[in-house]
Amino acid sequence: MSAPRGEFGSRFGFVLAAAGSAVGLGNIWGFPTQAASNGGGAFLVIYLVMAFCLAYPALMAELIIGRHAKANAVTALRSISPNGATRVIATATGFGGMLTASLILSFYAIVAGWMIAYSLAPVTEALGLSGVSEWFTDFSVYRNLTFTVIFMLLTIAIICGGVRDGIEKWSSRLMPSLLAILVLMIAYVLTLDGAGEGVRAYLVPDFSRASDPQLIVSAMGQAFFSMSLGVGTMLVYASYIRDSDNLVSLGRSVTLVDIGIAVLAGLLIIPAMYVAEQNGVQIYDAAGRLLAEDTLIFAVLPALFDTMGAAGTIAAIAFFVLMSIAALTSSISMLEVPVAYSVENHGIKRSTATYLIGGVITLVSTLIILNFETLFGLAIAASTRYAQPALGLMLCVFAGWIWHRNGLLKELRKGNESVENGWFWRIWPLYVRFVCPLAIILVFAQRFIS
Repeated sequence: MSAPRGEFGSRFGFVLAAAGSAVGLGNIWGFPTQAASNGGGAFLVIYLVMAFCLAYPALMAELIIGRHAKANAVTALRSISPNGATRVIATATGFGGMLTASLILSFYAIVAGWMIAYSLAPVTEALGLSGVSEWFTDFSVYRNLTFTVIFMLLTIAIICGGVRDGIEKWSSRLMPSLLAILVLMIAYVLTLDGAGEGVRAYLVPDFSRASDPQLIVSAMGQAFFSMSLGVGTMLVYASYIRDSDNLVSLGRSVTLVDIGIAVLAGLLIIPAMYVAEQNGVQIYDAAGRLLAEDTLIFAVLPALFDTMGAAGTIAAIAFFVLMSIAALTSSISMLEVPVAYSVENHGIKRSTATYLIGGVITLVSTLIILNFETLFGLAIAASTRYAQPALGLMLCVFAGWIWHRNGLLKELRKGNESVENGWFWRIWPLYVRFVCPLAIILVFAQRFIS
């Protein structure tokens, strides 16, 4: 017999948890560097269009399926499958989502561990412990293993608390903290020399770049996959929503928070890059291309902080704490996907399932660390470039083609009796059936070719 299911205590709690799942390193780290590499303001405009026109409809597919089934991804997709063949596909898609979420978390935990280590380095440096500070920032197996385990233990501890006392409680604490740090850092960076040029590059679009197919596909991919779509995290979170809540409104709120924080992150990172350049820090390579994302975060910005004296120490701590929080709000949603299945389908106690699955993921992370050059890039490519787009496509197929429209409408009516008379129901079914799958195929093809 499956264990009793949890439920979010409030609309606010769900929005913060779901937005926290979406607001990860892909927003705070990935979006600004994507924007800086693809035309700045032009990328921002296209990203906003894609987020509202494509990512939001795809998000709604997961939310509707999840709340209808009140179950994990495997059970949810099987529940809306009309025959044996589609149930087999549903099972494969559900398990694929669990495996992909687990694989993403296995390398995500490594990167998140780096963030924690870098947030501690300025503290030990200020205390005169230069050797310890150097160990925190040097790339080594022991450093990577130590902080990966620390990060996974934090994630496990939150998931053990369940929906209200774990996910909702900590999301309601971490997300406001993230936003406060982000706003304070933006306010500080914008006072520095060179920041104005960065703001112009970010907010003033060069519309001649807006028709670049590469830019459009990159913005589409960023909008789609920075919102945790495809692996079942939003579906599982939606399964904890009350029937009385308006799904259309909830999905819109999550999208707005996710986009808002991504845009704010760009207002921090891109001006900071120009400030760094003003201070003599290299941000472009010999060919004039922007340095790689990891170089910008772990070399360029720390070099900028080093030029700022005591203020730089505070800024460095705040920045990497910000990154650590963003990573944690996403990691808890990833771990919840396989844990929910284990608890509901096999009756395993939540704490036992969390420690077992978290332990296995940590072992995979260890394997990646010990074979970093071979496995790290492979894990990223396999999960985010190939598996995640394919799974996102399948979820749209289930919502648009396999589940009957009457079932979709019935679920939406639970929180909004007049939903069929609004613009959402007039547009969304066609979007999720035709436009979203086509968009995912285009992103998938571009990533496969590149």
